[in-house]
Amino acid sequence: MADEIDRTSRPRRQTGPKRRDKRELLTRKRAGVVAGAAVFGFALGVLAAVVGADRWDDGGSTGSPEQALAAAGCTSETFPDEGGTHVESYDAKVKYDSFPPTSGPHYVRPVIWGRYQDAIPAVAEAHNLEHGGVIVQYGDKIGATTRVQLRVFYDDSPNAMVLAPLPELGDKITLTAWTRLATCKRFDESAFSAFRSAYRGKGPERFPIDDLAPGT
Repeated sequence: MADEIDRTSRPRRQTGPKRRDKRELLTRKRAGVVAGAAVFGFALGVLAAVVGADRWDDGGSTGSPEQALAAAGCTSETFPDEGGTHVESYDAKVKYDSFPPTSGPHYVRPVIWGRYQDAIPAVAEAHNLEHGGVIVQYGDKIGATTRVQLRVFYDDSPNAMVLAPLPELGDKITLTAWTRLATCKRFDESAFSAFRSAYRGKGPERFPIDDLAPGT
């Protein structure tokens, strides 16, 4: 249509230079269309990447944490929400549906966020999960190399994270979030990162992850 408009509006006697000007203008217009299409395509690519990341964080069907965990040989379970009533002592007798706990009655204060050399009180850790934390614990049969890998994983993104031994796990590693439990026999960076990305910050009493720094 643009060519037809040009032809109908063109004077009957046209000099060479003016025809060249119109060809140059048409070339520039076409170049502008190509450049605009490239920018639009780039914007669509960025939008797709953002949407894909959100689906990953939400544990969606595409690249879900369950799939990553299964590929690493881990089991993944979801438990009923047992609430978050408070108890006044570490010695309180609380029966949890899972080991380690993923929800339920807990001590009035969460444990300090950080990396521990000794086991943390089970009755307190559910409080950290309630605030949106992720806790990684490992048994006494986990080797030194794997323990180093776990420390590196923790140090890479430590906010709202707890890393601690749990001797009773033996040769297993667990990752817990509110109502979520993954159990693994080895460290797998992709699977552990998928769990953390999907469930950190998702507790029923959510705090900004940046506010849950180590030592707080």
